[in-house]
Amino acid sequence: MTASFAVDAVVLDIEGTTSATGFVVDVLYPYSRARFGALLAERGAEPAVARAIEQVRAELGDPGAGLDRVEETLHGWLDEDLKATPLKTLQGVIWAEGFAAGDLVAHFYDDVVPALRAWHAAGVRLYVYSSGSVAAQRAWFASSPAGDLLPLVSGLFDTENAGAKQEPGSYRRIAAETGVAPGRLLFLSDRPGELDAARAAGWLAVGVRRPGEPYFEQGVGDHVEAGSFDEISVSGSGSTV
Repeated sequence: MTASFAVDAVVLDIEGTTSATGFVVDVLYPYSRARFGALLAERGAEPAVARAIEQVRAELGDPGAGLDRVEETLHGWLDEDLKATPLKTLQGVIWAEGFAAGDLVAHFYDDVVPALRAWHAAGVRLYVYSSGSVAAQRAWFASSPAGDLLPLVSGLFDTENAGAKQEPGSYRRIAAETGVAPGRLLFLSDRPGELDAARAAGWLAVGVRRPGEPYFEQGVGDHVEAGSFDEISVSGSGSTV
C-alpha cells in the first residue's frame, strides 16, 4: 500500500533508511577505528580535528587528557554505537578521504536512488539529517554506486548544526533553516524516537521498516510505515510521483 504526501521537502535519515546499517557497522566503523590514532597524532592541529579532540576532553571532564585516552574514548563510543558529535566528526574526516581515494563506496538500497531522482524531478527538495557528520554525508552521497547524488540534495544536517535527532527542537531548527513550513516537511527514518520528535515539531513522518535492520522488530510505533521508498508517493510543485 502506498502512502501519499503533498510536501515541499523530504528529509532523509541514512542508516536503516536509505542505506544498510550493516554496511556502516561492518565496513565504515572498522575503517575509522584503524585510523583514529594516526589522525589524532598527525593532524591534531587541523581545526576540525582539534575541535573534536577538545570536545572529547570536555566530555571526559579532563582538559589535559592525552591523545591515547582520547583515542581509547573514541573506541569505547564506537563499541557502544554512541552518536557523539566528536566521534562523528572524526569519522567523517576519515570516511571522506576513504571515499575520495576509492577505498569506500557508499551503500544505498535499490529502491532509494530512483525515488530520490523522481522526487527531485517533481520539484521536491531533498535534505539529509543524520547523526553522521556533514562531511561524512557529503562523501556518502557523492560516492554512491549510481554516481554523485549531491546535485539532488539541497542541504545536509547533523547533530552539530541541527542538534540531537530525538529532540523536537532540532527539527524546528531545520525547518527554520530550510524555510519550509513544518507541515510541508516529510521525514523518513527507521527510528521511532526520531519520528516522534519530528512529529512533535509539526512535521509529517514515515517509518521506513526494512527486514534485517536493527529497528525492524521494534516497528515504527503509530507512524505511517513503509517497507521501501516505492511505497511512498510524494507530490510537489504540482506534480505527483
